[in-house]
Amino acid sequence: MGSTVDQPAGRPRILTGDTPTGRLHLGHYVGSLENRVRLQDEYECYFLLANMHAFTTRADKPSEIRESTLEIVRDWIAVGMDPNRSTFVLQTEVPAIAELTWFLAMLLPFNRVMRNPTLKTEIDAKDLGDTYSFGFPMYAVGQCADILAFRPQLVPVGVDQVAHIEMCREAARRFDQVYCGVDPHAEEEDYEKLGGVFPVPSALVGRVGRLVGTDGQHKMSKSLNNSVFLSDTPKQVKKKINSMYPGQSREPDQPGDPAINPVFDYLDTFCKDEALRAELRDRYTRGDNLGDGHVKAAVIDSVNELLEPMRARRAELEGPGGDDAVIDIIKAGAVKANAQAEHTLALAKDAMGLNFGDRRSMLGL
Repeated sequence: MGSTVDQPAGRPRILTGDTPTGRLHLGHYVGSLENRVRLQDEYECYFLLANMHAFTTRADKPSEIRESTLEIVRDWIAVGMDPNRSTFVLQTEVPAIAELTWFLAMLLPFNRVMRNPTLKTEIDAKDLGDTYSFGFPMYAVGQCADILAFRPQLVPVGVDQVAHIEMCREAARRFDQVYCGVDPHAEEEDYEKLGGVFPVPSALVGRVGRLVGTDGQHKMSKSLNNSVFLSDTPKQVKKKINSMYPGQSREPDQPGDPAINPVFDYLDTFCKDEALRAELRDRYTRGDNLGDGHVKAAVIDSVNELLEPMRARRAELEGPGGDDAVIDIIKAGAVKANAQAEHTLALAKDAMGLNFGDRRSMLGL
């Protein structure tokens, strides 16, 4: 059941991704996307389109999920994620993930899964009550399989996903202890060296763990209608930033407090000009004839400077033939992704005593 597929020497691996629930926004960018772009040359990168997970709450909207999947690929390429340097993985085209999900589900107690704070938050945010599908909690286990199928060392995520990564780490440790005989007291970084199938991956949080939305209160979220999307036009960016409440009422000649003004969070996050940031903060604090509109204007310019090359790259995948180009990228990624995930599954099944023959030949392939 073995395979020759494995990671190149000297290049550790990362796996991360997005559930196709719509277009990506600035919060996604600073939370994870810019890390993915930066790490492409240092790591062997697998980027997952978790379209199977989208069905946990939108099983009756398959056409929307399909379109959102294509939109995310466009966003990825727009930000600089390169399918020639990284592997784009469409979850539903990698059957080994679903099989591994089943095995991992036997190692994680149900009450542990339901204590996952991210899962609980999503149930509340989407007002699911007790009407969510049987498959909904399974997605938390499935996310562990998404990651472990590719045996990465790092998982770049936003801060709200760290709880999911912790459960994945538990699943990796539990599997290696139960089926590979790894000592529970062993150091996590030694699990593979001691015969474990899975490394114990670590979360890598972006430089901004939680970007506030344009409402100035809640985390940026599509569902809260407080997002600046990576595909927004300059006019849309200007309108959204100008709508932000600065956290206080003041005149330009009155001192203000940047610490309670979310516009300054955006200035610090997106404005590259350190001298300009310092000047605006100083003048605002002293009430030196500086209105909120001046700060917003600097933010608008900075955000549009960031997004302009993204708009250009995205435009190449829109219009006639755009969907076909995206699908070709997905197909190419599926070949490499399946080779790696099948190799991992073979290792896992060997460890579990389920090595009854070559899987491909049994399937007639």
